[in-house]
Amino acid sequence: MNETLTRALSGGVYVALLIICTLFSSLSFHILFTVFMCLSIFEFAKMTKFNYPYVFALFGILLSAAIYVGKPRPNNFVYIAIGSVIFGLMLLNNLFRNITFSKNHKTFSHLFLYITIPFTLILLLPNFKYPSEHRIVIAIFIMIWCNDTFAYLVGKSIGKTKLMERISPKKTIEGFIGGVIFTIIASILISYFYTFFNVTLWIGTAILVSIFGTLGDLVESKFKREAGVKDSGSIMPGHGGILDRLDSVIFVTPFIFLFYLIYFNYVS
Repeated sequence: MNETLTRALSGGVYVALLIICTLFSSLSFHILFTVFMCLSIFEFAKMTKFNYPYVFALFGILLSAAIYVGKPRPNNFVYIAIGSVIFGLMLLNNLFRNITFSKNHKTFSHLFLYITIPFTLILLLPNFKYPSEHRIVIAIFIMIWCNDTFAYLVGKSIGKTKLMERISPKKTIEGFIGGVIFTIIASILISYFYTFFNVTLWIGTAILVSIFGTLGDLVESKFKREAGVKDSGSIMPGHGGILDRLDSVIFVTPFIFLFYLIYFNYVS
Protein backbone atom coordinates (compact mmCIF):
# COMPACT_ATOMS: atom_id res chain seq x y z
CA MET A 1 0.00 0.00 0.00
CA ASN A 2 1.54 3.32 -1.07
CA GLU A 3 2.01 6.19 1.36
CA THR A 4 -0.72 8.40 -0.12
CA LEU A 5 -3.36 5.67 0.18
CA THR A 6 -2.21 4.80 3.70
CA ARG A 7 -2.44 8.44 4.73
CA ALA A 8 -5.90 8.81 3.16
CA LEU A 9 -7.29 5.68 4.85
CA SER A 10 -5.80 6.60 8.20
CA GLY A 11 -7.15 10.15 7.99
CA GLY A 12 -10.57 8.89 6.89
CA VAL A 13 -10.85 6.55 9.86
CA TYR A 14 -9.82 9.36 12.21
CA VAL A 15 -12.40 11.81 10.81
CA ALA A 16 -15.18 9.20 10.77
CA LEU A 17 -14.42 8.16 14.36
CA LEU A 18 -14.37 11.79 15.48
CA ILE A 19 -17.69 12.69 13.87
CA ILE A 20 -19.56 9.49 14.76
CA CYS A 21 -18.46 9.39 18.41
CA THR A 22 -19.02 13.12 18.94
CA LEU A 23 -22.53 13.10 17.51
CA PHE A 24 -23.71 9.63 18.60
CA SER A 25 -23.98 10.31 22.34
CA SER A 26 -22.47 12.25 25.20
CA LEU A 27 -20.90 9.02 26.50
CA SER A 28 -19.17 8.15 23.21
CA PHE A 29 -17.92 11.76 22.97
CA HIS A 30 -16.41 11.61 26.46
CA ILE A 31 -14.85 8.20 25.87
CA LEU A 32 -13.27 9.26 22.57
CA PHE A 33 -11.74 12.48 23.88
CA THR A 34 -10.63 10.83 27.10
CA VAL A 35 -8.80 8.23 25.01
CA PHE A 36 -7.34 11.04 22.87
CA MET A 37 -6.23 12.83 26.03
CA CYS A 38 -4.49 9.75 27.47
CA LEU A 39 -2.75 8.99 24.16
CA SER A 40 -1.58 12.62 23.94
CA ILE A 41 -0.27 12.48 27.51
CA PHE A 42 1.75 9.33 26.80
CA GLU A 43 3.06 10.68 23.48
CA PHE A 44 4.13 13.95 25.09
CA ALA A 45 5.70 12.15 28.06
CA LYS A 46 7.69 9.89 25.74
CA MET A 47 8.77 12.87 23.66
CA THR A 48 9.96 14.79 26.74
CA LYS A 49 11.27 11.70 28.58
CA PHE A 50 8.86 12.15 31.50
CA ASN A 51 8.53 9.02 33.64
CA TYR A 52 5.13 9.44 35.32
CA PRO A 53 2.45 9.94 32.64
CA TYR A 54 0.10 7.48 34.38
CA VAL A 55 -0.61 10.02 37.13
CA PHE A 56 -1.81 12.59 34.61
CA ALA A 57 -3.73 10.02 32.58
CA LEU A 58 -5.55 8.84 35.71
CA PHE A 59 -6.27 12.43 36.75
CA GLY A 60 -7.63 13.16 33.27
CA ILE A 61 -9.87 10.08 33.35
CA LEU A 62 -11.28 11.10 36.73
CA LEU A 63 -11.90 14.65 35.48
CA SER A 64 -13.67 13.34 32.39
CA ALA A 65 -15.86 11.03 34.48
CA ALA A 66 -16.74 13.89 36.85
CA ILE A 67 -17.72 16.13 33.95
CA TYR A 68 -19.82 13.39 32.35
CA VAL A 69 -21.68 12.63 35.57
CA GLY A 70 -21.97 16.16 36.95
CA LYS A 71 -22.47 18.10 33.68
CA PRO A 72 -21.05 21.28 35.28
CA ARG A 73 -21.62 24.70 33.74
CA PRO A 74 -18.63 26.31 32.02
CA ASN A 75 -18.80 29.32 34.39
CA ASN A 76 -17.39 27.10 37.12
CA PHE A 77 -14.14 26.74 35.15
CA VAL A 78 -13.37 30.40 34.46
CA TYR A 79 -10.16 30.48 36.54
CA ILE A 80 -8.96 27.20 35.06
CA ALA A 81 -9.52 28.60 31.57
CA ILE A 82 -7.67 31.81 32.44
CA GLY A 83 -4.75 29.81 33.85
CA SER A 84 -4.55 27.70 30.70
CA VAL A 85 -4.67 30.81 28.49
CA ILE A 86 -1.89 32.46 30.50
CA PHE A 87 0.24 29.32 30.16
CA GLY A 88 -0.42 29.30 26.41
CA LEU A 89 0.73 32.92 26.20
CA MET A 90 3.89 32.00 28.13
CA LEU A 91 4.62 29.27 25.57
CA LEU A 92 4.09 31.80 22.77
CA ASN A 93 6.47 34.23 24.46
CA ASN A 94 9.13 31.51 24.51
CA LEU A 95 8.30 30.57 20.92
CA PHE A 96 8.72 34.11 19.57
CA ARG A 97 11.81 34.81 21.66
CA ASN A 98 13.30 31.42 20.73
CA ILE A 99 13.62 30.35 24.36
CA THR A 100 13.79 26.61 25.04
CA PHE A 101 10.44 25.46 26.44
CA SER A 102 12.08 23.36 29.14
CA LYS A 103 14.12 26.36 30.36
CA ASN A 104 11.33 27.99 32.40
CA HIS A 105 8.78 25.19 32.75
CA LYS A 106 8.78 21.62 34.01
CA THR A 107 7.27 18.73 32.08
CA PHE A 108 4.53 18.18 34.66
CA SER A 109 3.25 21.75 34.11
CA HIS A 110 3.22 21.13 30.37
CA LEU A 111 1.28 17.90 30.82
CA PHE A 112 -1.24 19.59 33.11
CA LEU A 113 -1.74 22.99 31.47
CA TYR A 114 -0.82 22.19 27.86
CA ILE A 115 -2.67 18.85 27.51
CA THR A 116 -4.87 17.73 30.42
CA ILE A 117 -6.70 21.02 31.09
CA PRO A 118 -7.37 21.86 27.40
CA PHE A 119 -8.88 18.40 26.88
CA THR A 120 -11.03 19.01 29.95
CA LEU A 121 -12.25 22.27 28.43
CA ILE A 122 -13.03 20.47 25.14
CA LEU A 123 -15.32 18.15 27.12
CA LEU A 124 -17.04 21.23 28.58
CA LEU A 125 -17.57 23.11 25.29
CA PRO A 126 -20.93 21.41 24.54
CA ASN A 127 -22.22 22.64 27.92
CA PHE A 128 -22.35 26.24 26.69
CA LYS A 129 -25.79 25.24 25.42
CA TYR A 130 -28.55 23.43 27.26
CA PRO A 131 -29.10 20.64 26.53
CA SER A 132 -25.45 19.99 25.61
CA GLU A 133 -24.66 20.72 21.97
CA HIS A 134 -21.80 18.56 20.73
CA ARG A 135 -21.89 20.08 17.25
CA ILE A 136 -19.91 22.99 18.74
CA VAL A 137 -16.87 20.70 18.79
CA ILE A 138 -17.51 19.45 15.25
CA ALA A 139 -17.73 23.04 14.00
CA ILE A 140 -14.40 23.93 15.61
CA PHE A 141 -12.74 20.91 13.97
CA ILE A 142 -14.22 21.88 10.59
CA MET A 143 -12.73 25.35 10.97
CA ILE A 144 -9.33 23.92 11.93
CA TRP A 145 -9.35 21.60 8.92
CA CYS A 146 -10.42 24.49 6.68
CA ASN A 147 -7.68 26.73 8.06
CA ASP A 148 -5.00 24.05 7.61
CA THR A 149 -6.14 23.16 4.09
CA PHE A 150 -6.38 26.67 2.69
CA ALA A 151 -3.26 27.90 4.48
CA TYR A 152 -1.43 25.07 2.69
CA LEU A 153 -3.08 25.68 -0.71
CA VAL A 154 -2.65 29.46 -0.67
CA GLY A 155 0.87 29.17 0.71
CA LYS A 156 1.83 26.66 -1.95
CA SER A 157 0.33 28.82 -4.71
CA ILE A 158 1.48 32.34 -3.82
CA GLY A 159 3.37 32.03 -0.53
CA LYS A 160 6.75 33.77 -0.46
CA THR A 161 7.21 35.29 2.98
CA LYS A 162 8.06 32.74 5.66
CA LEU A 163 5.95 32.86 8.82
CA MET A 164 8.49 31.29 11.19
CA GLU A 165 11.09 29.48 9.12
CA ARG A 166 13.22 28.21 12.01
CA ILE A 167 10.23 26.23 13.35
CA SER A 168 8.14 25.40 10.29
CA PRO A 169 9.88 26.16 6.96
CA LYS A 170 6.77 25.57 4.84
CA LYS A 171 4.39 28.01 6.56
CA THR A 172 4.06 31.43 4.94
CA ILE A 173 2.37 34.69 5.87
CA GLU A 174 0.36 34.57 2.63
CA GLY A 175 -0.83 31.08 3.52
CA PHE A 176 -1.75 32.23 7.03
CA ILE A 177 -3.84 35.12 5.64
CA GLY A 178 -5.52 32.78 3.16
CA GLY A 179 -6.36 30.38 5.99
CA VAL A 180 -7.92 33.21 8.02
CA ILE A 181 -10.08 34.41 5.12
CA PHE A 182 -11.38 30.99 4.12
CA THR A 183 -11.99 29.96 7.73
CA ILE A 184 -14.12 33.07 8.26
CA ILE A 185 -16.07 32.17 5.11
CA ALA A 186 -16.51 28.64 6.46
CA SER A 187 -17.78 30.03 9.77
CA ILE A 188 -20.44 32.08 7.96
CA LEU A 189 -21.59 28.94 6.13
CA ILE A 190 -21.61 27.02 9.43
CA SER A 191 -23.86 29.71 10.97
CA TYR A 192 -26.59 28.82 8.44
CA PHE A 193 -26.63 25.18 9.56
CA TYR A 194 -25.67 25.47 13.23
CA THR A 195 -28.06 28.22 14.26
CA PHE A 196 -27.64 27.66 18.01
CA PHE A 197 -24.83 30.29 17.79
CA ASN A 198 -25.18 33.54 15.86
CA VAL A 199 -22.89 34.48 12.98
CA THR A 200 -20.89 36.92 15.12
CA LEU A 201 -19.96 34.17 17.56
CA TRP A 202 -18.99 31.81 14.77
CA ILE A 203 -16.82 34.45 13.07
CA GLY A 204 -15.12 35.20 16.39
CA THR A 205 -14.46 31.47 16.79
CA ALA A 206 -13.02 31.32 13.26
CA ILE A 207 -10.58 34.18 13.94
CA LEU A 208 -9.37 32.51 17.15
CA VAL A 209 -9.02 29.17 15.36
CA SER A 210 -6.99 30.70 12.53
CA ILE A 211 -4.63 32.61 14.82
CA PHE A 212 -4.16 30.33 17.82
CA GLY A 213 -4.66 27.09 15.89
CA THR A 214 -1.73 28.04 13.67
CA LEU A 215 0.33 29.10 16.70
CA GLY A 216 -0.54 25.83 18.43
CA ASP A 217 0.86 23.91 15.49
CA LEU A 218 4.08 25.95 15.75
CA VAL A 219 4.28 25.33 19.51
CA GLU A 220 4.07 21.58 19.02
CA SER A 221 6.60 21.77 16.19
CA LYS A 222 9.00 23.47 18.61
CA PHE A 223 8.43 20.73 21.21
CA LYS A 224 9.26 18.13 18.57
CA ARG A 225 12.34 19.99 17.37
CA GLU A 226 13.66 20.21 20.92
CA ALA A 227 12.97 16.49 21.37
CA GLY A 228 14.62 15.66 18.04
CA VAL A 229 11.60 13.78 16.64
CA LYS A 230 9.56 14.17 13.44
CA ASP A 231 6.22 13.01 14.90
CA SER A 232 4.81 12.77 18.41
CA GLY A 233 3.88 9.13 17.80
CA SER A 234 3.01 6.55 15.16
CA ILE A 235 -0.54 5.47 15.99
CA MET A 236 -1.89 7.05 12.76
CA PRO A 237 0.02 5.70 9.73
CA GLY A 238 1.07 8.54 7.45
CA HIS A 239 0.02 11.19 9.98
CA GLY A 240 2.08 10.50 13.10
CA GLY A 241 0.58 10.60 16.57
CA ILE A 242 -2.68 11.81 18.05
CA LEU A 243 -0.93 14.90 19.41
CA ASP A 244 0.19 15.74 15.86
CA ARG A 245 -3.45 15.79 14.78
CA LEU A 246 -4.82 17.61 17.84
CA ASP A 247 -2.09 20.18 18.53
CA SER A 248 -4.14 23.03 17.07
CA VAL A 249 -7.39 22.20 18.85
CA ILE A 250 -5.88 21.69 22.31
CA PHE A 251 -3.97 24.97 22.06
CA VAL A 252 -6.87 27.06 20.77
CA THR A 253 -9.59 25.58 23.03
CA PRO A 254 -8.74 27.60 26.19
CA PHE A 255 -8.90 30.82 24.13
CA ILE A 256 -12.25 29.83 22.60
CA PHE A 257 -13.56 28.77 26.01
CA LEU A 258 -12.63 32.12 27.57
CA PHE A 259 -14.11 33.97 24.57
CA TYR A 260 -17.41 32.13 25.02
CA LEU A 261 -17.41 32.88 28.77
CA ILE A 262 -16.95 36.58 28.09
CA TYR A 263 -19.52 36.60 25.29
CA PHE A 264 -22.29 34.79 27.14
CA ASN A 265 -21.74 36.61 30.45
CA TYR A 266 -21.06 40.15 29.28
CA VAL A 267 -22.10 40.57 25.63
CA SER A 268 -25.18 38.53 24.76
